[in-house]
Amino acid sequence: MLTKSLRRCLAGVFTGTIMAAAAAQPASAGTISIGHTVWVGYGPLYLAKELGYFKENGVDVELQVVDDSALAMAAQAGGKLDGTATTLDEILKYRSDKFCFKAVALFDESHGGDGMVSVKEINSLADLKGKTVALNEGSTSQFWFSYLLKKEGIPLKDVEVLNMSADAAAAAFIAGQVPVAVTWEPNLTLVKTKNAGKVLMDSAATPGVIIDVLELSCSVLKDRPADAKGFIAGLQKAVDYIKENPEKAYAIMAKGVGGYLTDPKDFADAASGVKFYDKQMTIDYFGTLQKPGPAADVIALGNEIWTDLGKIKAPVTYEEVIDPSFTQ
Repeated sequence: MLTKSLRRCLAGVFTGTIMAAAAAQPASAGTISIGHTVWVGYGPLYLAKELGYFKENGVDVELQVVDDSALAMAAQAGGKLDGTATTLDEILKYRSDKFCFKAVALFDESHGGDGMVSVKEINSLADLKGKTVALNEGSTSQFWFSYLLKKEGIPLKDVEVLNMSADAAAAAFIAGQVPVAVTWEPNLTLVKTKNAGKVLMDSAATPGVIIDVLELSCSVLKDRPADAKGFIAGLQKAVDYIKENPEKAYAIMAKGVGGYLTDPKDFADAASGVKFYDKQMTIDYFGTLQKPGPAADVIALGNEIWTDLGKIKAPVTYEEVIDPSFTQ
């Protein structure tokens, strides 16, 4: 989605952003600092903050917008942030003995907001063999695309990947420079509006695969469990508020998230491509250490895909990146 393009591009401003993150002070006791990109799924952070749900659960929250989740992860690794909001597949690339963190809550899943556009002659994934596909290498777009190919038994080497940002991929497709592109909204709608091609497949067909999580440093979970629990309780109350008062919620979240989502209507449109996760949905998705839920399948899939692509050297276990106890 355009939101995710802000998550994973704008390389020219990376240096300034990470310097700003590095200059920030670690959060004090009773405060949790979170780095996140501009993304509709992170709206509940601002809703909980505005409505006082964090404070009523005994925690203050500091939110820092970055241009790429890698920058937030770097700042967190340096002790300048307590946690990061990003996708489940993404965090697998950063977990190590020297950088301990665990996902403790869920924000949303992509449900139609991510997709693949193609020329009209391409009607199935099998038709992609020998074709050039524009996508952002190392991103969730590549993870999702690789997942689709694996499901169909199509080796990645059977397609030619052209590396570019999701927005650039969509622009190249609309210009007729590539026959296939992996991108997100509003680019998917733009392709249809311009009659430049079709949406071959979107993330509504792969529920539970592209998931946004909240991960916190292990030191926070060990030394300040009450803060972590208060944070998650406030977040989950905000999601309940969205279900009961969507229009009011969208207005508050649009103002907080800002950027191209400043207009509540644009925020509402973007929200139609995701599913916000409430407490029960989170419990079901995480499962338990004894009986992991669907999160374990995505972790296994991520390990396989990122290893094949040379992004990780060793697999990461469910226990290393998930702590479901804070939502139970």
